[in-house]
Amino acid sequence: MKETAAKRRGDKAGNLDSKAEKPKDPGPETQDVEMPEEDAANVAKQPKELDSLTLDDIREHVKQIEKAVSGKEPRFVLRALRALPSTSRRLNTNVLHKAVFGFFTNNTSTRDFLLGFLEEPMEMAEGDVQFRPRTGKAASTPLLPEVEAYLQLLLVVHLTNNKRYSEAQKVSDDLLQKIGSKNRRALDLVAAKCYYYHARVYEFLRKFDTMRSFLHTRLRTATLRHDADGQAVLLNLLLRNYLHFNLYDQAEKLVSKSVFPELANNNEWARYLYYTGRIKAIQLEYTEARRTLTNALRKAPQHTAVGFKQTVHKLLIVVELLLGEIPDRLQFRQPSLKRSLMPYFLLTQAVRAGNLAKFNQVLEQFGEKFQTDGTYTLIIRLRHNVIKTGVRMISLSYSRISLADIAQKLQLDSPEDAEFIVAKAIRDGVIEASINHEKGFVQSKETMDIYGTREPQLAFHQRISFCLDIHNMSVKAMRFPPKAYNKDLESVEERREREQQDLEFAKEMAEDDDDSFP
Repeated sequence: MKETAAKRRGDKAGNLDSKAEKPKDPGPETQDVEMPEEDAANVAKQPKELDSLTLDDIREHVKQIEKAVSGKEPRFVLRALRALPSTSRRLNTNVLHKAVFGFFTNNTSTRDFLLGFLEEPMEMAEGDVQFRPRTGKAASTPLLPEVEAYLQLLLVVHLTNNKRYSEAQKVSDDLLQKIGSKNRRALDLVAAKCYYYHARVYEFLRKFDTMRSFLHTRLRTATLRHDADGQAVLLNLLLRNYLHFNLYDQAEKLVSKSVFPELANNNEWARYLYYTGRIKAIQLEYTEARRTLTNALRKAPQHTAVGFKQTVHKLLIVVELLLGEIPDRLQFRQPSLKRSLMPYFLLTQAVRAGNLAKFNQVLEQFGEKFQTDGTYTLIIRLRHNVIKTGVRMISLSYSRISLADIAQKLQLDSPEDAEFIVAKAIRDGVIEASINHEKGFVQSKETMDIYGTREPQLAFHQRISFCLDIHNMSVKAMRFPPKAYNKDLESVEERREREQQDLEFAKEMAEDDDDSFP
């Protein structure tokens, strides 16, 4: 056995030595591999291919707009505008230079004006095809106002994305001057987008307050023309303007004096509901604020608009805390909301526990963030809710407790302050207790059966109203193919033929009746 073990060890050692010696054998030397010329050319072609794809998309969008104008179907304009965010991310100087040169073949003054804001592109390389979407007779015909506004809007978006706000303002002012002189229904959808980016440019330039009268004038015009999309965008821009400068009274008057169009798209509805929720929350109408903010989240896009949903969730959490309710923990666990809602999660824990010291600590630590989010004023109001929660917890834990102990647990200045707070809590129905002022203690009453009160009825009423609202909004959001209601209806000729057959049949029946009598 020892010999066999020694042999195995010797064999293993020999194998290891052979493995160690193998790398010493001369083999092919490693060489630096150079990238073939074809691969380098393909890498260089990728930006050019992306530019050509972007130009093809712009050409297709222009065709959609022309089709909408000729067929009087606004849904084709919506298709082009729906792709505007993805198109704007691929815009560059080369693409816009080719698009302006390719489409503005008849109007040289506008072409030169727009090209003045673009840098000269690099010289055309070999194999680079010139972009000519309009040839022959089409090159001599003027552009449609809708197409011209769309192309100029692309330049405004490009300048805004590159933070060239002063130049974007000049292009946007010229664009809106042209739009204001036209009265075309097919231009309404493009004009609504132009209003939005025009306001964004002025907001970046810190001139947002100077365009308030302009927005009011355009809103009046859009209302008279029954322009639903223009009304929705302009109303939201005015509300954003007022709330930006904390003019809540004027914003509330605008909401009460105007009617938001029912035909507006979901994105504008979501913005309007969020602005309305902010106004209601400041005016202490927390129930209405929660309803509008919940509807805003329901109207918002499901997979995009993460920043908007974060902003709405922050305000909604504070409103629910002001209502005395604790937000669902699942809100704070969503991957897209977890990081941004961390201060509000700590705030919720402090309110839920009724810990005034922890509440003050969170407020001191994240005060600047709350002010940036625009929720600091509402969070200051939560201090009373924290105290009420603490009083409720003490009432449930102790059947009898002195006012001095309550002041110590709530970190109040004196037992007198605790007495006032407990008295207010008893009056508001927060706790069921009585105060013995002579001996200085609070005596809790026996808890009533909640099913003997109206609480279950109110809870069921709230759920039923929620379900009915969802049903009504779903019915309103349903879409039907155009003119599908008269598919099964007969035409005028078919109706006349049927009536003629009925008359002949009636005559035959009358003749048969006459023949049956002698």
